[in-house]
Amino acid sequence: MTTELRVLDPAEWDDWFAVLELAFGGVPEAAEERKLWRELTEYERSIGAWDGDRWVGTAGAYSFRLSVPGGAVVPAAGVTMVSVAGTHRRRGILTSMMRRQLDDVRAAGEPLAVLTASEPEIYGRFGYGVAALSARATLDTTRVRLTPPPGADEVSLRYATPEEALDACEAVYARLVAGRPGMLERRPGWERLALLDPAEHREGASPRLCVLAERGGEVVGFALYAIKPDWSFNGSDGSVLLHQLAGLDPAAEGALWRFLCSVDLTSRVRIHSRPVDDAWQHLVSDVRRCEITVRDGLFVRLVELGAALEARTYQAPVDVVFEVEDAFCPWNAGRWRLTGDAKGAVCARTEDAADLALSVRELGAAYLGGVSLVSLAAAGRVRELRDGALVEASVAFGSPVAPWLPHGF
Repeated sequence: MTTELRVLDPAEWDDWFAVLELAFGGVPEAAEERKLWRELTEYERSIGAWDGDRWVGTAGAYSFRLSVPGGAVVPAAGVTMVSVAGTHRRRGILTSMMRRQLDDVRAAGEPLAVLTASEPEIYGRFGYGVAALSARATLDTTRVRLTPPPGADEVSLRYATPEEALDACEAVYARLVAGRPGMLERRPGWERLALLDPAEHREGASPRLCVLAERGGEVVGFALYAIKPDWSFNGSDGSVLLHQLAGLDPAAEGALWRFLCSVDLTSRVRIHSRPVDDAWQHLVSDVRRCEITVRDGLFVRLVELGAALEARTYQAPVDVVFEVEDAFCPWNAGRWRLTGDAKGAVCARTEDAADLALSVRELGAAYLGGVSLVSLAAAGRVRELRDGALVEASVAFGSPVAPWLPHGF
């Protein structure tokens, strides 16, 4: 390989980003999207491959804090903007960028790296496991009734523009982060992602709309959505396109779902991304009519294995020795003893006999509590070396709520 890796200079951002755009199909991003991504770029964490006088690869990272089981928010590198020019594939460029990036993450003291994948098969070889799923659905509101929980009638709703409601929506979001693993504690600037609404991406839908849920003068929830009108010979057939919804309690959330399912001149609610255990599934009269599909959401990579496993808590007492394989980050390889419970944990190297054998990829998948070690063992990805250790660890690693990433990066 004749290319060299370089840190991105702000003056080179347009050329660097153009390589990314070409790798993702060559359609330029809307001007407001480019502006936001440029402002959010952390230049010291953005690298690329340079061949002569041009960029041929890109990779970046954001400095996030990620919620984990137990309610802590843990430093995590949000891997982003990864691409390799089609003219330079299969030359080891991606591997060299992943190597440089994970070394930098470790040097920064971040125990985790996370990403969303355009092609999921790519990142397993670098130790990333699918730790959170995302559900999509289409609610046929002509055939499905939604019954909100008690207290919904005490919640009042009002329209607001997304801009004027932004602070209130962010305050609601911030209160929910610790309660669900996989959510990002938003840093300054990231709140503007909710306002990103390029006209050329609406495909006939309205500009983004907002409804606030209030009780006693306090904002207790919100919904960001759009309406896509449509008509057939038989009449109106529009869609509600849900972008975000959050409520501080079941009544607030239920009131918002009832509103979305009763918007005039619409026949369905299209849900882009929600937790797989979302409560609306228990409020509808016929879940079969909701066309639920599930796909991968957040990938997790344990960069400093001991620190990562100590950063979360465990829903049952656990004392287990892992034999960990990690060829890409060999400092994680070997035997680790994890002891912990709902109050905290300790994870340290040990010479004791191993109870479970697995790779760092499986630990990343199980880390947020949404993927069972038992299910990974059924796929041959985890080996039990001590009777009972698999169930013990699997129960301890679980989470009472499914992990979920609310938005991409």
